[in-house]
Amino acid sequence: MTASFTFTAADGDAMRALARDVLAPHLREGDVVILSGDLGAGKTTFTQGLGAAIGVRGPVASPTFIIARTHPSEVGGPALIHVDAYRLNSLAELDDLDLDATVDSSVTVVEWGEDKAEQLSTDRIHVVIDREHGGEVDMERPDEGLRTVTFTTHGDRWAGVALVG
Repeated sequence: MTASFTFTAADGDAMRALARDVLAPHLREGDVVILSGDLGAGKTTFTQGLGAAIGVRGPVASPTFIIARTHPSEVGGPALIHVDAYRLNSLAELDDLDLDATVDSSVTVVEWGEDKAEQLSTDRIHVVIDREHGGEVDMERPDEGLRTVTFTTHGDRWAGVALVG
């Protein structure tokens, strides 16, 4: 069972607000969020909004070089497990992270997780971020630029959940 919802975000602040206002109110322990999008699309920015909304210890930063980072809750909720699967070459390498040990008690967000992290749960959300480039992303101003963000829910856990902004 799947459903899709599409939004736009004008900049980084809007990406954080989209995560905070649209997805975070529905999150609970055991949820898996897979983020896809080009470099500079806003995956980490989106995760920052989630982390702030669910009250985890921060700052939430890209875990590119450490692969996975745990942000404990400061409000008695689930921890945020933030994974960057960009440098992982196989499902076996993702499995080596032992995420299945924490997936039931945390909110697990996997950047670059498409075709890798689906094994974590049949009940998941896949968030695809398409950024209007008009050329190269200006890394001096990475938060600028319109994004189209599509949420696709999978599984019974998300049946009947309407993501609205």
